[in-house]
Amino acid sequence: MTRMFRTVGRLHTGYDPGDVDDFFDHARRVYEGDRTEPLTGRDVRQVAFDLVRGGYATAAVDAALDRLERAFVVRQRTDFIAQRGQQAWMEHLAAQARTLYGRLSRPDGERFAPAARGEQGYAPQDVDALCQRLVDYFDHGQSLTSDEVRHATFGRAKGRNAYAEAPVDAFCDRAIEVLLGVE
Repeated sequence: MTRMFRTVGRLHTGYDPGDVDDFFDHARRVYEGDRTEPLTGRDVRQVAFDLVRGGYATAAVDAALDRLERAFVVRQRTDFIAQRGQQAWMEHLAAQARTLYGRLSRPDGERFAPAARGEQGYAPQDVDALCQRLVDYFDHGQSLTSDEVRHATFGRAKGRNAYAEAPVDAFCDRAIEVLLGVE
């Protein structure tokens, strides 16, 4: 049986090969038009696989998922522009970007809800630094890519000294969508 990705050793964990193969096969069929069910870039970004001993190397699968997401976003943009025009696409992206500004305009340390008491969360200074990069991108044309947001890492903090992870992750997902839309 041919594997799509290289596997890690039996003593290490990687993504479940069956799950990964099934997902990529499904995505290929959708992309080629053999399936009528929708699959979006967001769906690709949010897919998760179980970890198993001897599974696929996570870095290789993650890199392939990034390329697959980009392909679905490009297709979505192309279809949108064909139906509604370039100006409508730019207006759509501008509307998406405006949804980010509510948080971006808040002061450092107050952009997101704190983590619950005793729970782990993200270090606010790290998240705020990424938010400042987004402000610089939108307001001053500074360079920032979807990959930089996707691969951003935040230090750990706890309780009221941390931002809750779920709202930060959702915000980053929206920022990635906007950045992918213009790349």
